[in-house]
Amino acid sequence: MEPLASRIRPRALDEFVGQEHLVGPGKPIREAIEKKHLFSFILWGPPGVGKTTLARIYANALNAEMFELSAVSAGKEDIRRILKTPTLHPKVLFLDEIHRFNKAQQDFLLPYVESGMLTLIGATTENPSFEVISALLSRTRVFVLNELGESEMLQIIKRTKLKVPKPAADWLIEMANGDARQMLTLLEQTEALHSKVSLELLKETLQSLHLRYDKKGEEHYNTISAFIKSMRASQPDAAIYYLARMVEAGEDPLFIARRMVIFASEDIGLAQPTALVVANEVFRACEMIGYPECAINLAHGAAYLSQAKKDRRSHDAFLEAQVDVKKHGNLPIPMQIRNAPTKLMKDLGYHKGYKMYEQESYLPEKLKKRRYLK
Repeated sequence: MEPLASRIRPRALDEFVGQEHLVGPGKPIREAIEKKHLFSFILWGPPGVGKTTLARIYANALNAEMFELSAVSAGKEDIRRILKTPTLHPKVLFLDEIHRFNKAQQDFLLPYVESGMLTLIGATTENPSFEVISALLSRTRVFVLNELGESEMLQIIKRTKLKVPKPAADWLIEMANGDARQMLTLLEQTEALHSKVSLELLKETLQSLHLRYDKKGEEHYNTISAFIKSMRASQPDAAIYYLARMVEAGEDPLFIARRMVIFASEDIGLAQPTALVVANEVFRACEMIGYPECAINLAHGAAYLSQAKKDRRSHDAFLEAQVDVKKHGNLPIPMQIRNAPTKLMKDLGYHKGYKMYEQESYLPEKLKKRRYLK
């Protein structure tokens, strides 16, 4: 029997739940569909928020033939086969987990995307800036998908037509943490085992599942999330436990170390700047040594980062600045801090009045009173 998530999958944009910043009126993906604009893009967001569904809706709306591959198992031959497949429609390649394609595979894909022989839709849970080659990034747009909110998750539960009592629905939504696929999987298993759904039966079903760690599935994301949140809460014991689970499951040590490098700046930041040095050295140790010994380096780093003081001001300041950049665009840079490599530019007043230790704000005039780092 077709899985529940597949049975209720939206077939048209008006049925799609969430991501209003992309599919709402006047927003980019809706505009592209309405104008029949075929272009390559990457969908970046957490699991279970509609990346595959949105790609299928887009391809179908543009009357394109969509070929779906997972970068975990696909290779160059799969792409060659798609290129040779005869069709009267434009070819759209949906590449799930595009971050798992190595540089050589991405380089191979590049000319076909550039020439228009393939329209690429990539899906990833990882930051494309780190995982996708710059040449491919420059030929695609990146759309960020968000976790689904409570009201959106409730809409999806209602689409199942199953009788779900409010306490059960509330618990499901909280447990799934914005991941609709995880929520639907548990809901389906509970209904299949017990022919009905209740809060107690949902918990019983969850407890009866075997301990698992699928590097391509939800436990992968649940465990790294638990690891990060444990370090954020300054709980080294919990962090080391979740680290051990990942190591025992054979998780890529560089994936873990990369998250630690991000954490060092995002959560510790100015409170203990040496945290970034330690995290980078852990990453380098994992690169040089590999398993099994690099697990010791990971544990060292996890213990250090967990116990470090926390300060998110630099991270939060950057996010606020990004909001202003998107809102106001490229505001004029004050003349006194502009570069003046030519006589003409000097004559126009570039760099005039610059003082090395100026007290007056160097922000653009419109933002003079803004303070990001608080």
